[in-house]
Amino acid sequence: MSVPNFAKRKQRSKRRIPHSGSLLLLRLRHPNCPFLFRRNWSRANPKSKEHFSLVSAEALRGGGGTDSFVQFPLEKGSRKVYNYSTKMHKILVILGPTATGKSDLAVKLARRYNGEVISADSRQVYKGLDIGTGKITKKEMQGVPHHMLDIVSPKKVFTVSEWKKIAEEKIKDILSRGKLPIICGGTGFYIRYIVYNISLPEVPPNKELRKKLGKKTVSELFEILNKLDPRRAKNIAKEQGSKNPVRLIRAIEIVAALGKIPPIYRPNRKTYKFLQIGLNAKPEISKERIHIRLFARIREGMIREVRNLHKNGLSWKRMNELGLEYRYLSRYLQKKITKAELIKKLETEIWRYAKRQMTWFKRDNRIKWYSPAETMKIEKEVAKFLKT
Repeated sequence: MSVPNFAKRKQRSKRRIPHSGSLLLLRLRHPNCPFLFRRNWSRANPKSKEHFSLVSAEALRGGGGTDSFVQFPLEKGSRKVYNYSTKMHKILVILGPTATGKSDLAVKLARRYNGEVISADSRQVYKGLDIGTGKITKKEMQGVPHHMLDIVSPKKVFTVSEWKKIAEEKIKDILSRGKLPIICGGTGFYIRYIVYNISLPEVPPNKELRKKLGKKTVSELFEILNKLDPRRAKNIAKEQGSKNPVRLIRAIEIVAALGKIPPIYRPNRKTYKFLQIGLNAKPEISKERIHIRLFARIREGMIREVRNLHKNGLSWKRMNELGLEYRYLSRYLQKKITKAELIKKLETEIWRYAKRQMTWFKRDNRIKWYSPAETMKIEKEVAKFLKT
């Protein structure tokens, strides 16, 4: 295809010069032209000769992020090939405390905007932990593809770094197919790691150390970490993680390997643009939702699920580490507590967990909060985000 000569194009005498690096997309008016032209200016030197960049329109519509194209300067010269990030990819995040309807909203938005859902739940990654974690069913998915569910055995410890690595691969795959990635979940540090591109050093598991630390109480684990790395212990306490034995053991493991946990690394990333939608109900409504959902899960067979997990080799100790439903159901099945105590304890602890989730999320002022009933407002916010 011959390239049109723009050299004779008349220029306006009082043209407003945009910021340096600004781009104006011009479609060549020819039925067989599959390209777009980029017109580039330099504020630093307004008198400099402008040039046009030939870019495949198909590449711009794709989700690859960075494409090669040929630049044709107005003045005579050689053709050069450049790399340029064509656009900011949009990613939607649905977050909030437990029992607020996040999964239902994610499915609704995915169906409307051609999206796929990436679960951000630290327990739903485990195979077989279904009813107890409130894992979405095939029927509830309504045909929307879901990712990061059932990817590892519950006998293994799955770290946030491992989750982030796979989740980023899923995001790239979804974008490459021209779809909208929707991250949905209530595990705050998973979401924070992906939205703010946080990275921690990759330290392989130390099975011997984990076995030794597994015998310690949560208080003992926190005290060990506090002695080894007070800064990291303080940060985990702020993040409501001081009661989480898995996080504490992993932190001690990293300190043991490196001497101390280095500052969190946030590599510069301008590829993605996030909209974080938070769902939160009034306390009395949340408590009622937790109560109803707990009894529904018991009727669905949550106790039977835990019994079968143990029969298949999942230890009571590991269930205790997995927390909440699995911790107290394992105690019930060991006859350490009665059924009445089980239900009372679960209602209390799930509500406390929901409050800890909100404490975490409130630290991020970029989250836009809505009531679960405000679906129309949420849809307007999402539509606005996707158009800009």
